[in-house]
Amino acid sequence: MAWDWQVFCKETTSGDIITGCFGKGGDVTYLDWLLSAWGWTLAVAMCAMVVAFVVGLIMGTLRTLPDNTTANRWFIRLGTAWTELFRNIPILVQLFIWYFVLPAIFPSLKSVPSFILVVLGLGFFTSSRVSEQVRSGIQTLPKGQRYAALAMGLTTFQSYKLVLLPMALRMVMPPLTSEAMNIVKNSSVAFAVSIPELIYFARQSGEETSQPIQMYLAVTILYVISAMTINRLMTWLEKRTRVPGFVVSASASAAH
Repeated sequence: MAWDWQVFCKETTSGDIITGCFGKGGDVTYLDWLLSAWGWTLAVAMCAMVVAFVVGLIMGTLRTLPDNTTANRWFIRLGTAWTELFRNIPILVQLFIWYFVLPAIFPSLKSVPSFILVVLGLGFFTSSRVSEQVRSGIQTLPKGQRYAALAMGLTTFQSYKLVLLPMALRMVMPPLTSEAMNIVKNSSVAFAVSIPELIYFARQSGEETSQPIQMYLAVTILYVISAMTINRLMTWLEKRTRVPGFVVSASASAAH
């Protein structure tokens, strides 16, 4: 099979080659489409990452509360139930539930854009994994830090905010980097609900042009660039926030 790299310079409707490979006056080339799909992939991944980290931080923290009150015991159950529920259902199944099942039960969800449903589905799925990282990080800390914070007169909320979480998040930064990279890769499930991201582009353009190898190769390169960029950013953040004398324990690393 001949590798026709000029396929990216072709206009998507007429098939004419456009000089410069970028469409003008309403024309759209396959390169335009590819870059647009990359933008959708990054948008899904970044938004889902925010949801995952915020919700995962909350749920992971709840799981480590002292069980000395009835309220705390309910919070612990909530965090554990959330983590186990979303962690043990495949992401594609969860996405179909968000897209097909819940709108059938709650008709008002039919008006919610597919993008939002995908972000929530992917974000909640990943939040269960982030929750496990946060729980492991907090429980890895010496118990004396919690007791010292309480002995200084800090409330439970203040001890988490000022002492436990700042240390724990620094320690679990490496596994959180893996989760951030996984979100980019897992965003590929969005094609199943017709979000025009990279996999959707590769399937459609491959069929239209009969050049699937070039299309999937281009998509693969963009996935690698995206994941490695996130890896570099998270590694830089890890180095900037590293606590001297502390290393990630085996329990925290094994959680992912």
